[in-house]
Amino acid sequence: MSEPQPISVSEYHAAARERLPKPAYDYYAGGSWDEITLDENERVYDRLRLHYRVMRDVSKRDLSTTLLGRPVSMPLVIAPTAFQGMAHESGECATAGAASDAGTVMIASTLSNKPIEEITAATDGDVWFQLYVYRDRGVSRALVARAVDAGCKALVLTVDVPGLGVRERDVRNRFQLPEGLSMGNLTAGMGGMPDNLDGSALAAYVGCMFDPSLSWPDLDWLRSLSDLPVLVKGVVHADDARLAIEHGAAGIIVSNHGGRQLDTAPATLDVLPEIAEAVDGRAALLIDGGVRRGTDILKAVALGADAVAIGRPALWGLAVGGRAGVADVLRILRTELDAAMAMCGVTRIDQLGRELVR
Repeated sequence: MSEPQPISVSEYHAAARERLPKPAYDYYAGGSWDEITLDENERVYDRLRLHYRVMRDVSKRDLSTTLLGRPVSMPLVIAPTAFQGMAHESGECATAGAASDAGTVMIASTLSNKPIEEITAATDGDVWFQLYVYRDRGVSRALVARAVDAGCKALVLTVDVPGLGVRERDVRNRFQLPEGLSMGNLTAGMGGMPDNLDGSALAAYVGCMFDPSLSWPDLDWLRSLSDLPVLVKGVVHADDARLAIEHGAAGIIVSNHGGRQLDTAPATLDVLPEIAEAVDGRAALLIDGGVRRGTDILKAVALGADAVAIGRPALWGLAVGGRAGVADVLRILRTELDAAMAMCGVTRIDQLGRELVR
């Protein structure tokens, strides 16, 4: 008898856990230290209640919106997650294809297993490129040039990794990439993860290669390298959102790296309203961390986000069913959002406001 098809993100998570080798599952699922922020990212959504309206004619609903001036089918994109080849042999190419099928954006990681050129070739949809800044700025400059040539529509600068968070699951597992997988965007000067190391090889790699001196003038430098809009990912403080905009950011992604960097940092939804007030429509505003239901998307947009980004849910779909699995996760979340909008008395994304959420 075949296994039943998952009908929720949580069921996809359970199915993926059964399929993935423990080091791969722990890498995807784990957070830093005691994983308090990891858990809180999800729990914060459960504490908020939807104060729905009735008798408002919701017979026709439209989930579409725009991000950076380009249309998307719903306020949901796929966040950058590294090493998707551990979940499925097609890796990031399958995820990009599923995002295109759903009419939305995939953000490709610097640390993807597939090179950015293959990822963009695998989709007719928009791909944004997530960038880490290396100590050797020539490496980052070359990555930007490749992203431009590959047709990426935006750059996403991750700013919350001066060093890698202490992810104890990875330390215990002595995490390394499985045999046969590599960093697809590897170029001269990017190095590689060390072998036969106690602890996490990724932590050692980040400590050697990523630039901990990153500061706001570097955003100006990055913007000078191309005409692509730049979003700043890793913001949990309103003052940093203001500084990002002052330095020309086209977008802010409220993110604590999925609870994988500084444990006991605030849940992203908790800080979203203050950051939305600081941004005040001057830049695109996205949020990631903890989104597992369509009601979560609704709450985030009602509290000021233009869209949410999902990381782990897409990985669970990828592990279970490749491109079709990711597509099904996106379908589930879209269907749930549509139902939640109807029951809240809302027919368009721009009707979602703070009065719905308390």
